[in-house]
Amino acid sequence: MTPDAGKNPPHRRGACPALSAPMQTGDGLLIRLTPIGTIPPAAFAGFCAAARQCGNGVMEITSRGSIQVRGLNPASAETFAAAIGALDIAVAEGVAVSTNPLAGLDAAEILDAGLLAAELRRALEERALAAKLAAKISVVIDGGGALTLDAVAADIRLCAGPAGLWVGVAGDAADAVGLGHVAPRDGVPTALRLLEILAARGRDARARGILAREGAAVFQTAIVDLLVGAAGPRPARRFADPIGAYPLRDGFWACGIGLAFGHADAATLEQLADAARSAGAHGFRPAPGRALLAVGLTRAASILLAMIAAKLGFIVRTGDPRRHVVACAGAPICASAHIPARQMAPRLADELAVQLGGSTTLHISGCPKGCAHPAPATLTIVGTPSGCALVEGGSARDAASAVVPVDEVAARAAKILGANQSEAAHV
Repeated sequence: MTPDAGKNPPHRRGACPALSAPMQTGDGLLIRLTPIGTIPPAAFAGFCAAARQCGNGVMEITSRGSIQVRGLNPASAETFAAAIGALDIAVAEGVAVSTNPLAGLDAAEILDAGLLAAELRRALEERALAAKLAAKISVVIDGGGALTLDAVAADIRLCAGPAGLWVGVAGDAADAVGLGHVAPRDGVPTALRLLEILAARGRDARARGILAREGAAVFQTAIVDLLVGAAGPRPARRFADPIGAYPLRDGFWACGIGLAFGHADAATLEQLADAARSAGAHGFRPAPGRALLAVGLTRAASILLAMIAAKLGFIVRTGDPRRHVVACAGAPICASAHIPARQMAPRLADELAVQLGGSTTLHISGCPKGCAHPAPATLTIVGTPSGCALVEGGSARDAASAVVPVDEVAARAAKILGANQSEAAHV
């Protein structure tokens, strides 16, 4: 191990770059939007045109299903905000409240998470609670549909199941601590009480920190009169990749299309919007997992749209090796990055295609912040001043096994991923 191959230094991620508060990055201002509901194809095309005209034309969909627009300046950011307003695209600001991407449409959902989320957003606005909370505070409301939110970490989780809403804090579906079950009608009061605990502890408080210092009792006590059942196991879910076709309750279908490495050119997305409109789609919804869902299609039209999307360079197969590579913007786009993560991603996806599959995840992070994928990955490549730190089975913040030059990364990664596959095969 080289002298630099140790614990990566801690970094604190900043506030969310909302429409009203763009964030400065290496390529200009960044705006992150969380659309509510379906964006009609014409409005989505207008969205892309505004991103192209006001920014540098790079659009991204994040792991949480938000849309990012890059390369704006102070003047063009105002023009962009006005354009979005004119397109009548509803976007959420304040506390991040995530719902299933097909909420209200999904034939398999137990409850409409979108309605519960709208009620919670109204209550948060009435109480002006966002101003008392940390910028990264988040709530997940999972209605139990085909597309889960299991991989989306949050301070507070409400997940629909046979026993009601399972309530958990601090984490994703795998590691959140369960508090119990509440009736769906008490979902909003439950979330508000838990958020009040966070607000009472200051603008830096997060659920994970409170859990570590004070335990789960402080959260459970706050909602004890609302509980209708013990925590028990969380609702069992089967992972479903947003890529593919999903039936909707109105008889139509949704077609899931992935953005390679989470980004695409705005002009190409405009072409996709035109194709979706021609296919009869009602509109688009962004989805966690860096994907777009075109909704309101016939089954035949969804197949046709997937074919067109593939020709445009989008991902339409779950087995596509690009689905297993996560990369941040990297240098020179991000001022914190030490390596060109976005330029490295296509080459590594191609050279490591044989090793990329199943549960294997390759994360390329320009710096130790790990913004694109905070969770552990099979292999994380982290940019440092000394080269690329290789973290096996951990996150960008964890200890590295080695630091190698950029031109040696592919060969070393192939050996690590190959060894991982061999070990898994013998388990």
